[in-house]
Amino acid sequence: MQKQVKYQIKVLELLACSKSERYSKNWSGQKNHAIDSEFLEIRAPIGPDLSQNIEYASQAALWGIEGLPELGEIYPLGGSADRLGLVDPDTGECLPAAMLSYCGRTLLEGLIRDLQAREFLYSKIYGKQCITPVAIMTSSAKNNHKRIMSLCEKFGWFGRGRSNFQLFEQPLVPAIGADDGLWLVTKSFAPICKPGGHGVIWKLAHDRGIFKWFYDHGRKGATVRQVSNVVAATDLTLLALSGIGLRQKKKLGFASCKRTAGATEGMNVLIETKNLDGMWEYGLSCIEYTEFEKYGITEGSRSQGRLESFPANTNILYVDLHSVEKVVSTNSEKSLPGMVLNLKKPVAYFDQFGRKHSVSGGRLECTMQNIADSFFNTSSSQCYNDVEDILDTYIVYNERRRVTSSAKKTRKHASVSLHQTPDGALLDILRNAHDLLSPCNIDVPVVESNEKYVDSGPPYLILLHPALGPLWEVTRQKFSGGSISRGSELQVEVAEFLWRNVQLDGSLIVLSENVMGSLKIDENGESLIHYGQRCGRCKLENIKVLNKGIDWNGEDNVYWKLEVQRHEGCKIILHGNAEFEATGVVLQGNHVFEVPDGYKLKISPGTSGFEAQLDQIELDKQDTGSWYWNYKIEGSHIKLEYVEL
Repeated sequence: MQKQVKYQIKVLELLACSKSERYSKNWSGQKNHAIDSEFLEIRAPIGPDLSQNIEYASQAALWGIEGLPELGEIYPLGGSADRLGLVDPDTGECLPAAMLSYCGRTLLEGLIRDLQAREFLYSKIYGKQCITPVAIMTSSAKNNHKRIMSLCEKFGWFGRGRSNFQLFEQPLVPAIGADDGLWLVTKSFAPICKPGGHGVIWKLAHDRGIFKWFYDHGRKGATVRQVSNVVAATDLTLLALSGIGLRQKKKLGFASCKRTAGATEGMNVLIETKNLDGMWEYGLSCIEYTEFEKYGITEGSRSQGRLESFPANTNILYVDLHSVEKVVSTNSEKSLPGMVLNLKKPVAYFDQFGRKHSVSGGRLECTMQNIADSFFNTSSSQCYNDVEDILDTYIVYNERRRVTSSAKKTRKHASVSLHQTPDGALLDILRNAHDLLSPCNIDVPVVESNEKYVDSGPPYLILLHPALGPLWEVTRQKFSGGSISRGSELQVEVAEFLWRNVQLDGSLIVLSENVMGSLKIDENGESLIHYGQRCGRCKLENIKVLNKGIDWNGEDNVYWKLEVQRHEGCKIILHGNAEFEATGVVLQGNHVFEVPDGYKLKISPGTSGFEAQLDQIELDKQDTGSWYWNYKIEGSHIKLEYVEL
């Protein structure tokens, strides 16, 4: 009962503040004291731009790869994701965001796939295995915990072993009405409950022994990302973020980008305060979008230009585990950071008589990223320039679509607004694919405006497995020359891949059972992936793939789900360590090339167009393959060497 009373008192305090307090800010940078507040000034924080400072970005990414054995991964998956409106087609039950089927797989599978791509890169460079421990915060909302557990079990813990996962459950909190702060109830003693924000993750991790578990695995830091952001692992963003944090012994880092006007996202800020002892304090923090009004920040106001100069909070973090645990182990108010009353979303529910209600309301939330508020640095004098150099917190920037593009809400029918929808995120993935492949001397059409998508769908589908890189400088060494025509489809689900002068007009799908390696049973009886061993391989040189491809007029096509109708296609299926090689041929029309485990299928010119030769791979090459990419570090870059055995 004591916890419930404290919860209600805090709700009423924040509700009263939201109605009475407004802070006056001078966005030109002149200091302006807030009433009864030590707050003085906020500024846009300075940090390296990974898209501009190429050499530093490459070096930082190498630090991240080298430090992978010291890193854990944290996924806050406890949110209810009401705006997605996910429903199980079989049972009609509501589903959490982690279960969203996106580009042919759930969002949770996508997170693990991105992580394994980084581990594969580590194994190729250093010749050693690295399995990262993953901590997942779930909740009971929409059977979140049970469904995520079942998904992990279904996929055999993704070949990572049960011991490399820890799931811990986020508590739910009562929803309250916006006008009076009273709890919303369906019947007596049955309040409507929702997840109380991701900020509880740090205290829960301490209470559930997650920090100790990470230490037992030899981990010092961790990267944090949210499940709805499908581009967070693009190129070098995550690796550079964690690399800088580890190398410079920082306590917390943000990955950020330009903020989009009107987006329901917070912003990162540099805060300057003067405490009662006359000392100056500086640190990076976040102001949530729900708090903009309280600080006198409104979209569309005269200050909008200044507002847009502040970067977006993307909830992509690097954290030093010992520093965070030191804060939350005190059980002080700092252990539940960034307490806010989020009243921006309508709450829909049924009362005890079965009547549906939708009222303005919300719940008390704490914000994960505001743990940064505990890491401010103190100075005896005011700092005017380069204050970021002395901070325990830091920020890195990259182009927005390489940092954040989220599948948070369903696009309304015929709406031209694709922001934070699965459709908009798909277009950003395709724009990234264009940016990745165009420098490889491959002719790829430009992805046009979002409005064009609403009228006619995407110009093509290009979906590449992240283990082809994930660093773009690695991927680009596997692709060279050719073209991908408008209306084409390219899916590459294999890491050991070579593309040389391929002209694609239609659909080409390459699928491999062993994308990054094969599974082996360890001494504990767990099935673990063995990176680089018995991988599938595909080599395409001087070929044309011509077919009718996707039926772009198909009424049932859902492109972001990868549910599309095809007239024709060329599909290559590699079982086990199978290999496929095509040289100097035209593959026209509908084809399915299915290669059994232990065999190599070679397609070459023939009297009837092409000839297919199936040979068994030599026994001494079963593990390594008949060819492979050798990865070498040269300076601050990774160079690939094609090796044929």
